Amino acid sequence: MLGPFSYVLATTVADVEAFAVPETSKAGASYHAVIIARKDRGFHTLSDLKGRNFAFVDPSSTSGHLFPKAALLKLGYDPDAFFGRVVFSGGHDASVLSVQNGKIDAAAVADALLEAAYARGVVKREDLQVLWTSEPIPTVPYVMRKDLPDDLRKRIRAAFLDIRDLAVGSHATIVRVDPIDDSAYDGIRETAKVLKLELKKFK
Repeated sequence: MLGPFSYVLATTVADVEAFAVPETSKAGASYHAVIIARKDRGFHTLSDLKGRNFAFVDPSSTSGHLFPKAALLKLGYDPDAFFGRVVFSGGHDASVLSVQNGKIDAAAVADALLEAAYARGVVKREDLQVLWTSEPIPTVPYVMRKDLPDDLRKRIRAAFLDIRDLAVGSHATIVRVDPIDDSAYDGIRETAKVLKLELKKFK
């Protein structure tokens, strides 16, 4: 299992392909990146964030950096010039808490992890607002080597697609596993191109 962007990177150095994605009790087969801010700061659109402090999660985070940064660039907001200060918080919860506590004006996080933070009482829903939402991002894929025998590949795929209601840890359940293919991650590749990230090849 790899993160969406990690999978795209993997295809540039290894002969692997995505074949399935888990749908959990907390999230479906896709999720979104969102940009959040406190409701009481008077921010209504992304343009209101000019000169403000902004947090991404981690340089390699799909929803906490890559997708929102690419979207900002497409909209004409170069984060390095548009925001007063840009930091990497190191985690989705850290970004959410920084906005809640007023240390950061706005941040990019995954919607599913924001909802989890609400559910745990880490932050209050009534204090925060979403200023932007990305297009659906395919979730973490299961991948396998392309050079495996065809019969084995079929059996692996069938075994994963038969999974139902499988507990993973103490906080989530894989409700089912859905089929997927490499083309589902073309949006990740396009995002990499916008950000001028150096991938060796695109499939």
